Amino acid sequence: MGTTIDRTVLPPAAGSTLPDISRALESTSPTTLLSADGNAVVLPDELVAVLRDAAQAMEQGQAVTLATQHTVLTTQEAAAFLGVSRPTVVRLLRDGVIPFTQPSSHRRVRLADLIEHRDRTRHERRETLTALTREATAEGLPAEGFETTR
Repeated sequence: MGTTIDRTVLPPAAGSTLPDISRALESTSPTTLLSADGNAVVLPDELVAVLRDAAQAMEQGQAVTLATQHTVLTTQEAAAFLGVSRPTVVRLLRDGVIPFTQPSSHRRVRLADLIEHRDRTRHERRETLTALTREATAEGLPAEGFETTR
């Protein structure tokens, strides 16, 4: 088995079979990979989900990066992953919101910890938005959402 290498892949040119692949990976029945020598292997659901997400992203013209979860990132890489500034990441680390190590003078953050923080933050935002919508509806504002002011 080879070593895992983090890599980014650009979407294929127009006219690819990505839509067909995406649809095939939506199936609820087991997905089987047929090798060139005729051997069939049933793919685990987790791998099918990764392939489906990658195919759908590429179908929308997005590049896809596959990285192992034990990956350790710099604060700049962590900022890019979270879509925030490096000083914001440093503040989150300093405040103990995201765990980190500092083997020398530079901080390092585990990708798994960043994913956990991102998912937790998304969940908290969704809960807050749901509560605000519920409160606005109770006060007689339109149920469709808030009135646009700009």
